[in-house]
Amino acid sequence: QVQLVESGGGLVEAGGSLRLSCAASGSTFSRYAMGWFRQAPGKEREFVAGISWNGGSTSYADSVKGRFTISRDNDKKTVTLQMNSLKPEDTAVYYCGARGSMTTLRRLGGDYWGQGTQVTVSS
Repeated sequence: QVQLVESGGGLVEAGGSLRLSCAASGSTFSRYAMGWFRQAPGKEREFVAGISWNGGSTSYADSVKGRFTISRDNDKKTVTLQMNSLKPEDTAVYYCGARGSMTTLRRLGGDYWGQGTQVTVSS
């Protein structure tokens, strides 16, 4: 089992950058693929980015490719989402999720979730 806590959200102008972090507790963190998802008001939660257990494979939603970068540090039990060139449509609550398989994580979401962090991009 793993517990997840996100941080780093906030208010930023369009074109700006934010760095989200997800801190995990539990001894099995390195066994999980990790991902970031987001949910805007009135919309369903959607996949943003994912990374395999060892960081060797990453996956991104088309809407964020080239702007967002996901990374992980298994020693520190953290996952980071660097978000550049932010747009108003990136405004959402961002969630960190964990699951055994990145393919399943992307398709079905996490077995474990954090509480979310708000990102607001002003135009």
